[in-house]
Amino acid sequence: MQSVVDFLNSIIWSPVLIYTCLGAGLFYSIVTRFVQVRQFKEMTRLLFSGKSSEKGISSFQALAVSLSGRVGTGNIAGVAAAIGFGGPGAVFWMWVVAFLGAATAYTESTLAQIYKEEDKGEFRGGPAYYIEKAMGQKWYAWIFAIATIFACGVLLPGVQSNSIGNAVEAAFGSGEMIETAIGTYSLAKIITGTLISILLGFIIFGGVKRIASFTQVVVPFMALAYIIIAFVIIALNITEIPGIVAMIIGDAFTPMAGVGAAIGWGVKRGVYSNEAGQGTGPHAAAAANVQHPAQQGLVQSFSIYIDTLLVCSATAFMILITGAYNVHGAGEAFIIQNVAADITANGPVFTQMAIESTMPGWGKPFIAIALFFFAFTTILAYYYIAETNVAYLRRTIKLPGMMFVLKVILMAAVFYGTVKTANLAWAMGDVGVGLMAWLNIVGLVIIFFLSKPALKALHDYERQQKEGVEEYTFDPVKLGIKNADYWERRLARRTQDSEASDEVSGKPVNPTA
Repeated sequence: MQSVVDFLNSIIWSPVLIYTCLGAGLFYSIVTRFVQVRQFKEMTRLLFSGKSSEKGISSFQALAVSLSGRVGTGNIAGVAAAIGFGGPGAVFWMWVVAFLGAATAYTESTLAQIYKEEDKGEFRGGPAYYIEKAMGQKWYAWIFAIATIFACGVLLPGVQSNSIGNAVEAAFGSGEMIETAIGTYSLAKIITGTLISILLGFIIFGGVKRIASFTQVVVPFMALAYIIIAFVIIALNITEIPGIVAMIIGDAFTPMAGVGAAIGWGVKRGVYSNEAGQGTGPHAAAAANVQHPAQQGLVQSFSIYIDTLLVCSATAFMILITGAYNVHGAGEAFIIQNVAADITANGPVFTQMAIESTMPGWGKPFIAIALFFFAFTTILAYYYIAETNVAYLRRTIKLPGMMFVLKVILMAAVFYGTVKTANLAWAMGDVGVGLMAWLNIVGLVIIFFLSKPALKALHDYERQQKEGVEEYTFDPVKLGIKNADYWERRLARRTQDSEASDEVSGKPVNPTA
Protein backbone atom coordinates (compact mmCIF):
# COMPACT_ATOMS: atom_id res chain seq x y z
CA MET A 1 0.00 0.00 0.00
CA GLN A 2 2.78 2.41 0.97
CA SER A 3 4.68 1.78 -2.28
CA VAL A 4 1.56 2.39 -4.41
CA VAL A 5 0.78 5.66 -2.63
CA ASP A 6 4.42 6.80 -2.87
CA PHE A 7 4.39 6.09 -6.62
CA LEU A 8 1.25 8.20 -7.07
CA ASN A 9 2.86 11.02 -5.10
CA SER A 10 5.96 10.93 -7.28
CA ILE A 11 3.69 11.64 -10.26
CA ILE A 12 1.29 14.13 -8.65
CA TRP A 13 3.95 16.08 -6.73
CA SER A 14 6.36 16.36 -9.62
CA PRO A 15 8.40 19.58 -9.94
CA VAL A 16 5.74 20.77 -12.38
CA LEU A 17 3.10 21.07 -9.63
CA ILE A 18 5.55 22.63 -7.19
CA TYR A 19 6.50 25.40 -9.60
CA THR A 20 2.89 25.74 -10.77
CA CYS A 21 1.85 26.55 -7.18
CA LEU A 22 4.59 29.19 -6.91
CA GLY A 23 3.89 30.49 -10.42
CA ALA A 24 0.15 30.85 -9.81
CA GLY A 25 0.79 32.83 -6.64
CA LEU A 26 3.27 35.11 -8.40
CA PHE A 27 0.91 35.57 -11.36
CA TYR A 28 -2.06 36.60 -9.20
CA SER A 29 0.16 38.81 -7.05
CA ILE A 30 1.21 40.73 -10.16
CA VAL A 31 -2.24 41.03 -11.80
CA THR A 32 -3.84 42.17 -8.51
CA ARG A 33 -0.91 44.53 -7.91
CA PHE A 34 -0.07 42.64 -4.74
CA VAL A 35 -3.51 42.93 -3.19
CA GLN A 36 -2.19 41.00 -0.16
CA VAL A 37 -0.08 44.07 0.71
CA ARG A 38 -2.18 46.99 -0.55
CA GLN A 39 -5.39 45.87 1.16
CA PHE A 40 -3.89 44.60 4.42
CA LYS A 41 -5.63 47.29 6.50
CA GLU A 42 -8.97 46.54 4.85
CA MET A 43 -8.52 42.82 5.56
CA THR A 44 -8.28 43.46 9.29
CA ARG A 45 -11.30 45.81 9.22
CA LEU A 46 -13.46 43.26 7.42
CA LEU A 47 -12.72 40.47 9.91
CA PHE A 48 -15.34 41.69 12.35
CA SER A 49 -17.61 43.80 10.15
CA GLY A 50 -19.91 41.14 8.63
CA LYS A 51 -22.95 39.59 10.26
CA SER A 52 -24.43 36.14 9.90
CA SER A 53 -27.90 35.52 8.49
CA GLU A 54 -30.34 32.65 8.20
CA LYS A 55 -28.64 31.61 4.94
CA GLY A 56 -25.02 32.50 5.61
CA ILE A 57 -22.41 32.81 8.31
CA SER A 58 -20.43 35.92 9.20
CA SER A 59 -17.05 36.81 7.68
CA PHE A 60 -15.35 35.92 10.95
CA GLN A 61 -17.18 32.59 11.17
CA ALA A 62 -16.18 31.82 7.57
CA LEU A 63 -12.61 32.78 8.46
CA ALA A 64 -12.77 30.46 11.48
CA VAL A 65 -14.09 27.56 9.40
CA SER A 66 -11.42 28.07 6.74
CA LEU A 67 -8.74 28.57 9.41
CA SER A 68 -9.88 25.34 11.03
CA GLY A 69 -8.90 23.73 7.74
CA ARG A 70 -5.67 25.70 7.43
CA VAL A 71 -4.51 25.66 11.07
CA GLY A 72 -4.11 21.97 11.70
CA THR A 73 -1.61 19.15 11.65
CA GLY A 74 0.37 20.90 8.92
CA ASN A 75 1.28 23.68 11.33
CA ILE A 76 2.76 21.32 13.93
CA ALA A 77 3.69 18.02 12.30
CA GLY A 78 3.87 19.37 8.73
CA VAL A 79 6.48 22.00 9.58
CA ALA A 80 8.53 19.32 11.34
CA ALA A 81 8.35 17.16 8.20
CA ALA A 82 9.38 20.08 5.97
CA ILE A 83 12.47 20.66 8.12
CA GLY A 84 13.18 16.93 8.51
CA PHE A 85 13.18 16.21 4.79
CA GLY A 86 14.00 19.59 3.23
CA GLY A 87 16.26 21.18 5.84
CA PRO A 88 15.78 24.56 7.59
CA GLY A 89 15.61 26.25 4.17
CA ALA A 90 12.20 24.65 3.59
CA VAL A 91 10.80 27.19 6.07
CA PHE A 92 11.81 30.02 3.74
CA TRP A 93 9.86 28.45 0.88
CA MET A 94 6.84 28.04 3.17
CA TRP A 95 7.01 31.81 3.72
CA VAL A 96 7.25 32.40 -0.03
CA VAL A 97 4.23 30.15 -0.64
CA ALA A 98 2.30 32.04 2.05
CA PHE A 99 3.08 35.49 0.69
CA LEU A 100 2.33 34.62 -2.92
CA GLY A 101 -0.49 32.27 -1.96
CA ALA A 102 -2.37 35.10 -0.25
CA ALA A 103 -3.14 36.49 -3.73
CA THR A 104 -4.27 33.06 -4.92
CA ALA A 105 -6.48 32.76 -1.82
CA TYR A 106 -8.08 36.12 -2.63
CA THR A 107 -8.81 35.00 -6.18
CA GLU A 108 -10.34 31.59 -5.45
CA SER A 109 -12.39 32.84 -2.49
CA THR A 110 -13.77 35.80 -4.43
CA LEU A 111 -14.77 33.44 -7.24
CA ALA A 112 -16.54 31.24 -4.69
CA GLN A 113 -18.54 34.25 -3.51
CA ILE A 114 -19.39 35.42 -7.02
CA TYR A 115 -20.77 32.06 -8.12
CA LYS A 116 -22.30 30.81 -4.85
CA GLU A 117 -25.83 29.39 -4.70
CA GLU A 118 -28.61 29.01 -2.16
CA ASP A 119 -29.24 25.38 -1.25
CA LYS A 120 -31.92 24.46 1.28
CA GLY A 121 -31.54 27.71 3.17
CA GLU A 122 -27.73 27.76 3.14
CA PHE A 123 -25.09 29.27 0.87
CA ARG A 124 -23.01 26.77 -1.09
CA GLY A 125 -20.06 27.36 -3.35
CA GLY A 126 -16.50 26.41 -4.20
CA PRO A 127 -14.33 25.40 -7.16
CA ALA A 128 -16.87 22.96 -8.59
CA TYR A 129 -19.43 25.77 -8.76
CA TYR A 130 -17.14 28.41 -10.25
CA ILE A 131 -15.54 25.97 -12.68
CA GLU A 132 -18.99 25.11 -14.07
CA LYS A 133 -20.26 28.70 -14.21
CA ALA A 134 -17.15 30.69 -15.11
CA MET A 135 -15.24 28.10 -17.11
CA GLY A 136 -18.34 26.54 -18.64
CA GLN A 137 -17.03 22.98 -18.27
CA LYS A 138 -19.40 20.92 -16.15
CA TRP A 139 -17.45 17.70 -16.74
CA TYR A 140 -14.33 19.31 -15.26
CA ALA A 141 -16.34 20.58 -12.30
CA TRP A 142 -17.59 17.03 -11.70
CA ILE A 143 -14.03 15.68 -11.72
CA PHE A 144 -13.05 18.27 -9.12
CA ALA A 145 -16.09 17.51 -6.97
CA ILE A 146 -15.47 13.76 -7.02
CA ALA A 147 -11.73 14.21 -6.32
CA THR A 148 -12.53 16.57 -3.44
CA ILE A 149 -15.06 14.21 -1.88
CA PHE A 150 -12.46 11.45 -2.02
CA ALA A 151 -9.67 13.70 -0.70
CA CYS A 152 -11.58 15.48 2.07
CA GLY A 153 -13.93 12.64 2.94
CA VAL A 154 -11.42 9.78 2.97
CA LEU A 155 -7.73 10.71 2.60
CA LEU A 156 -7.11 13.97 4.45
CA PRO A 157 -9.06 13.34 7.68
CA GLY A 158 -6.81 10.35 8.39
CA VAL A 159 -3.72 12.62 8.40
CA GLN A 160 -5.25 14.83 11.07
CA SER A 161 -6.50 12.01 13.29
CA ASN A 162 -3.21 10.14 12.88
CA SER A 163 -1.29 13.04 14.37
CA ILE A 164 -3.75 13.22 17.25
CA GLY A 165 -3.29 9.51 17.89
CA ASN A 166 0.53 9.74 17.75
CA ALA A 167 0.62 12.76 20.07
CA VAL A 168 -1.76 11.17 22.60
CA GLU A 169 0.21 7.92 22.54
CA ALA A 170 3.50 9.78 23.10
CA ALA A 171 2.03 11.87 25.93
CA PHE A 172 -0.30 9.46 27.72
CA GLY A 173 0.12 5.99 26.17
CA SER A 174 1.08 2.97 28.29
CA GLY A 175 2.44 0.95 25.37
CA GLU A 176 -0.30 -1.66 25.67
CA MET A 177 -1.32 -3.23 22.35
CA ILE A 178 -4.72 -4.68 21.38
CA GLU A 179 -5.31 -7.26 18.65
CA THR A 180 -8.30 -6.41 16.42
CA ALA A 181 -9.85 -7.77 13.24
CA ILE A 182 -7.82 -5.28 11.15
CA GLY A 183 -4.50 -5.68 12.98
CA THR A 184 -2.72 -5.07 16.25
CA TYR A 185 -2.78 -1.47 17.45
CA SER A 186 -2.01 0.68 20.46
CA LEU A 187 -4.76 0.81 23.08
CA ALA A 188 -4.25 4.57 23.38
CA LYS A 189 -4.81 5.01 19.65
CA ILE A 190 -7.93 2.82 19.63
CA ILE A 191 -9.48 4.78 22.50
CA THR A 192 -8.49 8.09 20.89
CA GLY A 193 -9.93 7.09 17.51
CA THR A 194 -13.21 6.01 19.10
CA LEU A 195 -13.63 9.25 21.06
CA ILE A 196 -12.78 11.44 18.05
CA SER A 197 -15.30 9.58 15.85
CA ILE A 198 -18.09 9.96 18.43
CA LEU A 199 -17.47 13.68 18.98
CA LEU A 200 -17.15 14.23 15.24
CA GLY A 201 -20.50 12.55 14.61
CA PHE A 202 -22.23 14.77 17.18
CA ILE A 203 -21.05 17.95 15.46
CA ILE A 204 -21.31 17.06 11.76
CA PHE A 205 -24.87 15.85 12.14
CA GLY A 206 -25.68 19.39 13.34
CA GLY A 207 -24.87 21.18 10.04
CA VAL A 208 -22.63 24.07 9.05
CA LYS A 209 -23.97 26.45 11.72
CA ARG A 210 -22.87 24.06 14.49
CA ILE A 211 -19.49 23.62 12.80
CA ALA A 212 -19.05 27.42 12.54
CA SER A 213 -20.14 27.97 16.15
CA PHE A 214 -17.62 25.39 17.39
CA THR A 215 -14.68 26.56 15.29
CA GLN A 216 -15.09 30.31 15.92
CA VAL A 217 -14.45 29.68 19.61
CA VAL A 218 -11.88 26.87 19.52
CA VAL A 219 -9.61 27.96 16.65
CA PRO A 220 -8.71 31.48 17.90
CA PHE A 221 -8.24 30.23 21.48
CA MET A 222 -5.92 27.35 20.56
CA ALA A 223 -3.97 29.37 17.98
CA LEU A 224 -3.37 32.12 20.54
CA ALA A 225 -2.33 29.64 23.27
CA TYR A 226 0.06 27.90 20.87
CA ILE A 227 1.63 31.16 19.71
CA ILE A 228 2.07 32.34 23.33
CA ILE A 229 3.96 29.15 24.22
CA ALA A 230 6.11 29.55 21.12
CA PHE A 231 6.88 33.19 21.92
CA VAL A 232 7.91 32.24 25.45
CA ILE A 233 10.42 29.72 24.05
CA ILE A 234 11.64 32.22 21.47
CA ALA A 235 11.97 34.95 24.13
CA LEU A 236 14.07 32.64 26.33
CA ASN A 237 16.42 32.15 23.37
CA ILE A 238 16.10 35.58 21.77
CA THR A 239 19.83 35.95 21.12
CA GLU A 240 19.72 32.97 18.76
CA ILE A 241 17.04 34.43 16.45
CA PRO A 242 19.41 36.25 14.04
CA GLY A 243 21.41 33.05 13.54
CA ILE A 244 18.23 30.99 12.98
CA VAL A 245 16.90 33.46 10.39
CA ALA A 246 20.27 33.47 8.63
CA MET A 247 20.29 29.65 8.63
CA ILE A 248 16.77 29.49 7.14
CA ILE A 249 17.57 31.96 4.36
CA GLY A 250 21.02 30.56 3.68
CA ASP A 251 19.86 26.96 3.52
CA ALA A 252 17.07 27.88 1.11
CA PHE A 253 19.66 28.43 -1.62
CA THR A 254 22.38 25.94 -0.67
CA PRO A 255 22.65 22.22 -1.43
CA MET A 256 22.47 21.16 2.25
CA ALA A 257 19.32 19.13 1.67
CA GLY A 258 19.38 19.96 -2.00
CA VAL A 259 17.83 23.19 -3.25
CA GLY A 260 15.18 21.06 -4.89
CA ALA A 261 14.46 19.29 -1.61
CA ALA A 262 14.10 22.57 0.28
CA ILE A 263 11.80 24.07 -2.35
CA GLY A 264 9.86 20.84 -2.82
CA TRP A 265 9.18 20.19 0.85
CA GLY A 266 8.64 23.86 1.62
CA VAL A 267 6.08 24.25 -1.15
CA LYS A 268 4.41 20.89 -0.47
CA ARG A 269 3.99 21.50 3.26
CA GLY A 270 3.21 25.17 2.62
CA VAL A 271 0.35 24.28 0.29
CA TYR A 272 -0.75 21.55 2.69
CA SER A 273 -0.77 23.97 5.59
CA ASN A 274 -2.19 27.23 4.21
CA GLU A 275 -4.14 25.52 1.37
CA ALA A 276 -3.79 28.49 -0.99
CA GLY A 277 -4.64 27.25 -4.47
CA GLN A 278 -5.68 23.86 -3.17
CA GLY A 279 -9.37 24.72 -3.48
CA THR A 280 -10.48 24.01 0.10
CA GLY A 281 -10.73 27.57 1.46
CA PRO A 282 -13.29 28.77 -1.13
CA HIS A 283 -15.96 26.42 0.28
CA ALA A 284 -16.10 28.28 3.60
CA ALA A 285 -15.71 31.64 1.83
CA ALA A 286 -18.85 30.97 -0.22
CA ALA A 287 -20.89 30.41 2.96
CA ALA A 288 -20.23 33.94 4.25
CA ASN A 289 -22.88 36.67 4.20
CA VAL A 290 -21.14 39.77 2.74
CA GLN A 291 -22.01 42.92 0.80
CA HIS A 292 -19.46 42.33 -1.96
CA PRO A 293 -17.60 39.17 -3.10
CA ALA A 294 -14.20 40.85 -2.86
CA GLN A 295 -14.68 41.36 0.87
CA GLN A 296 -14.54 37.66 1.68
CA GLY A 297 -11.68 37.22 -0.75
CA LEU A 298 -9.69 39.73 1.31
CA VAL A 299 -10.62 38.05 4.59
CA GLN A 300 -9.53 34.65 3.29
CA SER A 301 -6.29 36.18 2.02
CA PHE A 302 -5.55 37.37 5.56
CA SER A 303 -6.02 33.84 6.89
CA ILE A 304 -2.88 32.76 4.98
CA TYR A 305 -0.81 35.16 7.07
CA ILE A 306 -2.28 33.80 10.30
CA ASP A 307 -1.62 30.23 9.26
CA THR A 308 1.91 30.35 7.89
CA LEU A 309 3.57 33.56 8.98
CA LEU A 310 2.33 33.19 12.57
CA VAL A 311 1.55 29.58 13.50
CA CYS A 312 3.94 27.76 11.13
CA SER A 313 6.75 30.19 11.87
CA ALA A 314 6.20 29.70 15.60
CA THR A 315 6.64 25.95 15.17
CA ALA A 316 9.71 26.34 12.96
CA PHE A 317 11.50 28.68 15.36
CA MET A 318 10.78 26.41 18.33
CA ILE A 319 12.23 23.40 16.54
CA LEU A 320 15.28 25.18 15.13
CA ILE A 321 16.13 27.12 18.30
CA THR A 322 16.11 23.98 20.45
CA GLY A 323 17.78 21.82 17.78
CA ALA A 324 15.04 19.20 18.11
CA TYR A 325 15.27 17.89 14.55
CA ASN A 326 17.07 15.68 12.08
CA VAL A 327 17.52 16.28 8.35
CA HIS A 328 17.20 13.14 6.25
CA GLY A 329 19.59 12.55 3.38
CA ALA A 330 19.66 9.77 0.80
CA GLY A 331 18.42 6.38 1.98
CA GLU A 332 18.93 5.87 5.72
CA ALA A 333 21.62 8.56 6.03
CA PHE A 334 21.22 11.84 7.90
CA ILE A 335 22.61 15.20 6.84
CA ILE A 336 21.96 16.48 10.36
CA GLN A 337 21.14 14.26 13.33
CA ASN A 338 20.34 15.98 16.61
CA VAL A 339 17.86 13.44 17.97
CA ALA A 340 17.41 9.66 17.89
CA ALA A 341 17.34 8.13 14.40
CA ASP A 342 14.09 6.23 15.00
CA ILE A 343 12.08 9.43 15.60
CA THR A 344 10.07 10.09 12.44
CA ALA A 345 9.82 13.57 10.95
CA ASN A 346 6.28 12.76 9.75
CA GLY A 347 4.72 13.49 13.12
CA PRO A 348 4.54 15.94 16.02
CA VAL A 349 7.50 14.54 18.00
CA PHE A 350 10.02 17.24 16.93
CA THR A 351 7.63 19.93 18.17
CA GLN A 352 6.91 18.06 21.40
CA MET A 353 10.65 17.70 22.03
CA ALA A 354 11.23 21.40 21.34
CA ILE A 355 8.74 22.46 24.02
CA GLU A 356 9.85 19.70 26.41
CA SER A 357 13.48 20.85 26.26
CA THR A 358 12.53 24.35 27.43
CA MET A 359 9.49 23.54 29.59
CA PRO A 360 10.02 20.05 31.02
CA GLY A 361 6.78 18.18 31.54
CA TRP A 362 4.81 20.50 29.23
CA GLY A 363 5.84 19.49 25.73
CA LYS A 364 4.13 16.16 25.16
CA PRO A 365 0.77 16.88 26.86
CA PHE A 366 0.51 20.43 25.49
CA ILE A 367 1.13 19.37 21.88
CA ALA A 368 -1.27 16.43 22.32
CA ILE A 369 -4.00 18.84 23.44
CA ALA A 370 -3.15 21.49 20.81
CA LEU A 371 -3.07 18.87 18.06
CA PHE A 372 -6.40 17.51 19.17
CA PHE A 373 -8.13 20.86 18.75
CA PHE A 374 -6.20 21.94 15.64
CA ALA A 375 -6.63 18.61 13.89
CA PHE A 376 -10.19 18.02 15.05
CA THR A 377 -11.39 21.39 13.74
CA THR A 378 -9.57 20.65 10.49
CA ILE A 379 -11.50 17.39 10.18
CA LEU A 380 -14.70 19.41 10.62
CA ALA A 381 -13.61 21.71 7.81
CA TYR A 382 -12.85 18.72 5.59
CA TYR A 383 -16.30 17.32 6.26
CA TYR A 384 -17.93 20.62 5.31
CA ILE A 385 -15.90 20.74 2.08
CA ALA A 386 -16.84 17.16 1.18
CA GLU A 387 -20.49 17.87 2.06
CA THR A 388 -20.53 20.93 -0.22
CA ASN A 389 -19.28 18.86 -3.16
CA VAL A 390 -21.85 16.13 -2.45
CA ALA A 391 -24.46 18.89 -2.52
CA TYR A 392 -23.06 19.98 -5.89
CA LEU A 393 -23.41 16.47 -7.33
CA ARG A 394 -26.84 16.13 -5.75
CA ARG A 395 -28.15 18.86 -8.03
CA THR A 396 -27.98 16.23 -10.79
CA ILE A 397 -27.91 12.89 -8.95
CA LYS A 398 -30.99 12.58 -6.72
CA LEU A 399 -29.91 9.61 -4.60
CA PRO A 400 -31.32 9.54 -1.05
CA GLY A 401 -28.96 9.29 1.91
CA MET A 402 -25.85 10.70 0.19
CA MET A 403 -24.99 12.97 3.11
CA PHE A 404 -25.54 10.20 5.65
CA VAL A 405 -23.19 7.87 3.76
CA LEU A 406 -20.56 10.64 3.64
CA LYS A 407 -20.77 11.12 7.42
CA VAL A 408 -20.33 7.41 8.10
CA ILE A 409 -17.41 7.06 5.67
CA LEU A 410 -15.64 10.08 7.13
CA MET A 411 -16.04 8.80 10.70
CA ALA A 412 -14.61 5.43 9.63
CA ALA A 413 -11.70 7.14 7.82
CA VAL A 414 -10.92 9.14 10.96
CA PHE A 415 -10.78 6.02 13.13
CA TYR A 416 -8.67 4.15 10.57
CA GLY A 417 -6.27 7.07 10.20
CA THR A 418 -5.83 7.34 13.97
CA VAL A 419 -4.42 3.82 14.34
CA LYS A 420 -2.36 3.60 11.11
CA THR A 421 1.32 4.52 10.63
CA ALA A 422 2.24 8.18 10.11
CA ASN A 423 4.09 7.66 6.81
CA LEU A 424 1.09 6.03 5.10
CA ALA A 425 -1.36 8.60 6.47
CA TRP A 426 0.74 11.55 5.26
CA ALA A 427 1.40 9.96 1.88
CA MET A 428 -2.33 9.41 1.33
CA GLY A 429 -3.01 12.99 2.40
CA ASP A 430 -0.43 14.27 -0.09
CA VAL A 431 -2.28 12.44 -2.88
CA GLY A 432 -5.50 14.21 -1.92
CA VAL A 433 -3.88 17.65 -1.66
CA GLY A 434 -2.04 17.21 -4.96
CA LEU A 435 -5.12 16.15 -6.91
CA MET A 436 -7.14 19.12 -5.70
CA ALA A 437 -4.30 21.58 -6.29
CA TRP A 438 -3.77 20.43 -9.88
CA LEU A 439 -7.46 20.65 -10.76
CA ASN A 440 -8.09 23.96 -9.01
CA ILE A 441 -5.02 25.88 -10.20
CA VAL A 442 -5.59 24.86 -13.83
CA GLY A 443 -9.21 25.99 -13.47
CA LEU A 444 -8.20 29.33 -11.92
CA VAL A 445 -5.80 30.13 -14.75
CA ILE A 446 -8.32 29.24 -17.48
CA ILE A 447 -11.06 31.28 -15.78
CA PHE A 448 -8.77 34.30 -15.57
CA PHE A 449 -8.02 34.30 -19.28
CA LEU A 450 -11.67 33.69 -20.15
CA SER A 451 -13.30 36.51 -18.17
CA LYS A 452 -11.20 37.77 -15.19
CA PRO A 453 -14.18 37.84 -12.77
CA ALA A 454 -12.12 38.03 -9.54
CA LEU A 455 -10.03 40.90 -10.94
CA LYS A 456 -13.16 42.76 -12.09
CA ALA A 457 -14.64 42.34 -8.61
CA LEU A 458 -11.47 43.75 -7.03
CA HIS A 459 -11.46 46.80 -9.30
CA ASP A 460 -15.15 47.39 -8.56
CA TYR A 461 -14.59 47.11 -4.82
CA GLU A 462 -11.62 49.48 -4.87
CA ARG A 463 -13.62 51.99 -6.91
CA GLN A 464 -16.33 52.01 -4.25
CA GLN A 465 -13.65 52.30 -1.56
CA LYS A 466 -12.37 55.49 -3.18
CA GLU A 467 -15.93 56.83 -3.42
CA GLY A 468 -16.37 56.26 0.32
CA VAL A 469 -19.65 54.35 0.05
CA GLU A 470 -21.33 53.29 3.29
CA GLU A 471 -22.78 50.10 1.84
CA TYR A 472 -21.12 48.18 -0.97
CA THR A 473 -23.06 46.77 -3.92
CA PHE A 474 -22.13 44.24 -6.59
CA ASP A 475 -23.65 44.29 -10.07
CA PRO A 476 -22.19 41.35 -12.06
CA VAL A 477 -24.08 42.24 -15.25
CA LYS A 478 -22.63 45.75 -15.28
CA LEU A 479 -19.15 44.25 -14.81
CA GLY A 480 -19.66 41.75 -17.63
CA ILE A 481 -19.68 38.73 -15.29
CA LYS A 482 -22.08 36.01 -16.40
CA ASN A 483 -23.88 33.31 -14.39
CA ALA A 484 -23.55 35.08 -11.02
CA ASP A 485 -27.20 34.23 -10.42
CA TYR A 486 -27.33 34.87 -6.66
CA TRP A 487 -25.92 38.38 -6.96
CA GLU A 488 -28.20 39.23 -9.90
CA ARG A 489 -31.26 38.19 -7.85
CA ARG A 490 -29.95 40.05 -4.80
CA LEU A 491 -29.51 43.27 -6.78
CA ALA A 492 -32.97 42.87 -8.34
CA ARG A 493 -34.53 42.49 -4.87
CA ARG A 494 -32.71 45.57 -3.61
CA THR A 495 -33.93 47.57 -6.63
CA GLN A 496 -37.52 46.42 -6.09
CA ASP A 497 -37.37 47.25 -2.38
CA SER A 498 -35.95 50.71 -3.17
CA GLU A 499 -38.68 51.41 -5.73
CA ALA A 500 -41.38 50.24 -3.35
CA SER A 501 -39.99 52.51 -0.63
CA ASP A 502 -39.97 55.47 -3.03
CA GLU A 503 -43.60 54.81 -3.96
CA VAL A 504 -44.66 54.73 -0.31
CA SER A 505 -42.80 57.96 0.48
CA GLY A 506 -44.20 59.67 -2.64
CA LYS A 507 -40.79 60.12 -4.29
CA PRO A 508 -40.51 59.69 -8.06
CA VAL A 509 -39.34 56.20 -9.01
CA ASN A 510 -35.98 56.00 -10.78
CA PRO A 511 -36.25 53.09 -13.23
CA THR A 512 -32.45 52.85 -13.54
CA ALA A 513 -31.79 52.64 -9.79
